[in-house]
Amino acid sequence: MLLEAQHLTKTFGEHVAVNAVDLQIEKGSFTALLGPNGAGKSTTMNMLIGLLQPTAGRVIYDHDPKLGVVFQGSVLDDILTVRENLQVRAGQYRHVPADRVTVLSQQLGLTAFMAQRYGTLSGGQRRRVDIARALINNPDILFLDEPTTGLDIQTRLAIWTLVQRLQREKQLTVILTTHYLDEADSADNVIVIDHGRILAQGTAADIKTRYAADRLTLTSPDVVQLAARVARQPIRRTANQLTFSLPTMQAALDILTANRSLISNFEFRPGTMDDAFLALTGKEMR
Repeated sequence: MLLEAQHLTKTFGEHVAVNAVDLQIEKGSFTALLGPNGAGKSTTMNMLIGLLQPTAGRVIYDHDPKLGVVFQGSVLDDILTVRENLQVRAGQYRHVPADRVTVLSQQLGLTAFMAQRYGTLSGGQRRRVDIARALINNPDILFLDEPTTGLDIQTRLAIWTLVQRLQREKQLTVILTTHYLDEADSADNVIVIDHGRILAQGTAADIKTRYAADRLTLTSPDVVQLAARVARQPIRRTANQLTFSLPTMQAALDILTANRSLISNFEFRPGTMDDAFLALTGKEMR
């Protein structure tokens, strides 16, 4: 195990921000910490990084790994160019190869704006530079604290394609907090936190299977008869439609097969991470 937290707890006066959290991170894995605002996910990450000391519990690393961090807000200088910013950061580490900034600029697609001032870049460009800064010391673990907040969907997709490629090629361990639940869909380990406690933990598929029901909406010329034949209570009913919450796709297929003469149209929607999150926390992600 590359990283382990045991009964990790953080209090601020009377407020318990993180309450006896246990977690394990394997080398090369992608872990997503999900939770509403104030849930304790960023506090948990800051204790894992070492920026906050826990009130109780401990963080254990398998060895002394190198860490890279992309913070919610930028830590780079707006008036310096991209190259100047990265070279300054490279000079703060020992044993960084002289060509490290050049190599990163090529790998992350920064070459076209290396001479541009950081403060003039677009949001997506800035985030790619922030990731480059976090990768200068060739880290074993990359921490990403809400890295794509406020970015458009195309830029978010480009950044995640980049991060997943780095994880795959470099066996990089990635730990993420995010407000976008779809970003956790490819995670090896999803941890849902609220009020400082872990509510659920597992792969994205496991979480959705356990906590996110599938939905089947049926359109029928005879809703009354169809409702009488389906041995489930609909969660929504209109003049010509019934919507059911179902545990599996097979349950939907059974209803469709048994009642096809009464069904003029249907829509099936698998459970999503948003559904699981609402079931666990009772809140929409904000």
